[in-house]
Amino acid sequence: MIPAPIPGRRRLPMAIVIACLLTACSFGGSKTVTLYSPQLHVEARPDWPAATWSLVVAKPLASDALDSVRIAVRVQPNTLQVYQGAVWSDPAPDLVQRALVQAFEDSGKLASVGRPSSGIHGDVFLVMDLRRFEAVYEQPKQPPKVVIELQAKLLGGPGSKVMATRSFHTEVAASSEKVPAVVAAFEAALSQSTAEVVGWTLASGQGPAK
Repeated sequence: MIPAPIPGRRRLPMAIVIACLLTACSFGGSKTVTLYSPQLHVEARPDWPAATWSLVVAKPLASDALDSVRIAVRVQPNTLQVYQGAVWSDPAPDLVQRALVQAFEDSGKLASVGRPSSGIHGDVFLVMDLRRFEAVYEQPKQPPKVVIELQAKLLGGPGSKVMATRSFHTEVAASSEKVPAVVAAFEAALSQSTAEVVGWTLASGQGPAK
């Protein structure tokens, strides 16, 4: 699969993407667009503490290149491109937010959890910067690895003070260069980073939230 350069600050409207999917059209007349929706695989761990406070998970901030439905791939250190004929079901920051909300809900460890638009009164707020969400080629003719990098902060208490901060860096090697294999690596990396963020949030929010 040959990546295509990311065009400036212009993005492909979601309406066009959906239209292409419904009509089996293609970009540049070459290939049909395939939509990928990463599936989460996170199991609650016995050492995760239960909490009586509520949590609001904000959508991560990201650069224009990552806040997109296009699947980012780095062939050279200073060049970010995208896979042709493949898109995410939602922009990467939305995928991360959805994964976290789902993992927190499935864990059963919180009194309540939701997005800012859910109407939940949050005792603690999880805010993040999504710094990397990309496939990276480090060696020629070798499958890429998926890299996800998050900077997370917990805010709570009077004035929403910073309770804790941490960086999360996850790497998972793809089994081949084919897009489905790369997407599977994204799923594994997203599941791993989500589990780490959930465990850290539950532990770090205990004392300050009370």
